[in-house]
This record gives sequence, C-alpha cells and structure tokens, in this order.
Amino acid sequence: MLEIHDASRVAHLDGRPLSLGARAFDVLAHLNAHADRVVSKAELLDHVWQGLIVEEGNLAVQIAALRKALGREAIKTVPGVGYRLTMGAAPVVAEGPAVPDIPSLAVLPFTNLTGSADRDYLVDGIVTEIIGALGRVGSFFVISSTSSFTYKGRAVDLADVGREMGVRYVLEGSIQAAGERLRIFTQLVEAETGRMIWQDRFDGQMGDIFDLQDRVAESVAGALEPKLIWAEAARASGKPTESLTAYERCLKAAPLVFKLYATDSLEEGLALLRQALEIDPDYIQAKALFCYAHTCALATRWWTLEQAQAALPMAREVLNADPDDPLALCYVGHYIAYVGREYQEGLETLKRAERLNPNSATIAMLMGWVHVYLDQNEEAAAQLQRARRISPLHPHIAVINSGIGSALIQLRDLDRALPYLEAAQAAYPDFASNAFELLGLYWVLGREEDAGALVDLVRRKIPDLSVASYGRTTPKLNRTQYDAIREALLSFGVPED
Repeated sequence: MLEIHDASRVAHLDGRPLSLGARAFDVLAHLNAHADRVVSKAELLDHVWQGLIVEEGNLAVQIAALRKALGREAIKTVPGVGYRLTMGAAPVVAEGPAVPDIPSLAVLPFTNLTGSADRDYLVDGIVTEIIGALGRVGSFFVISSTSSFTYKGRAVDLADVGREMGVRYVLEGSIQAAGERLRIFTQLVEAETGRMIWQDRFDGQMGDIFDLQDRVAESVAGALEPKLIWAEAARASGKPTESLTAYERCLKAAPLVFKLYATDSLEEGLALLRQALEIDPDYIQAKALFCYAHTCALATRWWTLEQAQAALPMAREVLNADPDDPLALCYVGHYIAYVGREYQEGLETLKRAERLNPNSATIAMLMGWVHVYLDQNEEAAAQLQRARRISPLHPHIAVINSGIGSALIQLRDLDRALPYLEAAQAAYPDFASNAFELLGLYWVLGREEDAGALVDLVRRKIPDLSVASYGRTTPKLNRTQYDAIREALLSFGVPED
C-alpha cells in the first residue's frame, strides 16, 4: 500500500519509508493525486519545476528513480502522452504500437565517454550511420533516428523503450577515446526481458571519421543479421520450454559449425544440432544448419563427398516445408548446389532467400559461390564483393575471399586472384578447397615450391588423395583451374586413381 503525506513530504510503501529526492517526491505526489488519469509530461514539468525551462530528460530521471523504489510496473508510460500511477488504479490500456512480425529494433543514442562534449557529433553520426545500415536490411524493422534520439540524455528502462517504440530488441552502446584512438562498445538486448543477445567492440582512428562510421555501421549490421534471425526464430516458434532448449542447442552449435579449423568443433556442433532435432524434429533452423555443417565438412575435406551427401534428405525436408526463413533457405540452397550438384535449384533457392533479405552478407557469399560453380564469374565476383562490403568482419570472410579468388582465376585475372586466395589460406589453413585453388595457381605462376608445400598439406589431410578423387569433389563446371591442379598433383606424386 502506498501512503503519501504531503505535509511532512514523506512517502511509505507497505509501511516502509521510501528514500526519495525532492523532485521525485513531487512527481509521485502529483501522479498519486491524479491516479485516475494519464498525466502529461508537460503537466508534470510545469507542476514539479514550476515554470523553469528544463529538459524532458530530467523528468525521465525522476520516473526511473520512482520505478526503482516502487517497482517497474508501478508507473506506466503512455506513449506520446505521459505517465500514470497504476498502484491501486486501473491498468493503462495504451501500450504503444504493435510489435512487427519481423525482427524489430531501436538503436539508442550511444553514450559519449570520450571526455569531450565536442565529440557528440561524432557519437551521434556513428549511431545515425548504424541506423541507416540496419534500415537497408530488408528483414529488419528499424526505428528511425528521429524517434530513437528522443531518448538522448535520458535514463531509460529498456522494457519501456520496447513498449513505447513497438520493438522487440534494443541496440545500445558507448564510445571511448584515447588520443586519436576510438573504442566503440555495442550490445543488443531483448527489451522485455533484458536478456543479452550479442555484444562486441570496434577500434579505429579519428583520422577518417566518415570511413570509421561506415565501417562500424556495416560491421554492426553484418554481425546483427544472423543474431537477430536466430533470436527471432526461437521467439517465433511459439513452442514450450523444450523448444527453447532446442533453440539454445542450435545457438551454441552455430559458431562451432562456422569454424573451419577444428574438426572437434564441427563434431560438437553436430552433436548439439542432433540434440535440438531430437527435442523438436520440425526445427527448420536446426535442419538447415545441420546441412551447412556438412557443407563445411566437405569444404575442409574432413569428410568425403559421400559422407557430406548424408544430409540431402534433410535438405529436402527443409525445401518441402517451404519456409520463409532466408538464412535456412540460403544454407540449404548452397548445400544442394555444392554437395548435391543441383546447381539451378540451389541458385533459385538462394535467390528466394535474397528476396526475403536483400542485404544479407551470408546469402551474398553463398550465392556468389554457386555462380562460381556455374562459371558465371562476373555475377560471382559482384555478389562476393558485396558480401565483403556488407560484413567485413564476417565469420567466413576467408570463404568470401576464396570465392573472389576463384572467380578471378576463371576470368583469367591471375594476379588479382592471388592475394585473395593467399589471404584465405592464411586465415584458414585447413580450408582445403582454397588450398587446392591456390596450389593450382602457384603451379601456373611457376612457384613450384609453394605449390609443393600445399600438396603436402592436402595429402596430410586426405591420405588417400588421388587426382580422380579430387575431380569428383570439385563442383566447378569450369575445368581450366582443374587442369592446373591435376598437373600439379601428378608432378608431386599424387596418383591418378
């Protein structure tokens, strides 16, 4: 029970005195006196600050303090109007706009921790660019900066932000500075529960502010895309607790599957996915990721083509379910093209995924590779360069670079291809598909010693390697590079059959 004694300026909750500042007490007293209605922000500002010109953020600070003392649900926000004290009163009906069916988020103004108010423009500029980059991702609903910047300088409750803005997720962050160096922290939170979805940091120099803004914006957009899709997938499933467990298994499996340098992580990821599918046999995202794990196992040559083809029935289950999940479609589309050699069907599936999410680096990467297989190299290079631009910190950036190198080889632009393939090899030495491409290029360029070192590497990975077995595993229709690889393998003693 709430008791307010105006004469002594003391408030009690269930007989316990509340420790409130003078302004907080005045706000509470006025809300209590008018508990039968919504009190506008303007009315509260006029009453409590009595004609002084103050920012709305001052009122938000007092509301936050009262919610801390009384409980978060004691004062309801009515978007666009004001506040209502609900302790002992009828619930507030207006709760803000409806949350969209697609992943929705608001990007709050970042906190300026640079030590200089003069750098507010930089902080706000970076946030504006992030909002713009996320807004270009077709599968997101993003609140405009004109709306989200109304929270600038205010202490906010993320649940309130979610209700007021009609969004499910909130991205917040801060920026620090040391001389010319900047460090940007970001975190994505589920508004209603406060659960952390993702966090990261970015470092850069003040030397080129606009370049830094673009880089951070693209990196955040690229990193958030899969996180939001996986987070939304669990929510959208609407299943009991068991399905949430399946979702957690799937979420843990994803980064393990993405690693191209550890067979143990692949096996662990597959085990988690099998557990997820035991819990929920119809879990589309888990099935699609299971197929992608088989793609990775073949690309690294930890598995044979026959082993990798074991997931083809599951890929068919995903396609027959006709999902509107762009990530699932792109994983399965690439898998049936690469492993199943159903090139056109895979490409059409990827195109459908692109229509659902036109700004996905992962979709662009996998579509680019299918164009490589089909010897459509201009299209391949365009998609892969686009993937690299959208997400320069993509977890499979080496796969993107390798694809660009492969397309350039097929375009006979060997000098430009070399740095891309070498960068991919340096990042993921176990990525055997790239090692084959690079050893063939070294051979053509007359770098026999470098080619020999890579032949040794792939023979250690594939003890029974033969030219014929390599020919069966490559999905590329263009055989120019195959001829170079074949010649190199034979020269270093790899048998024909």
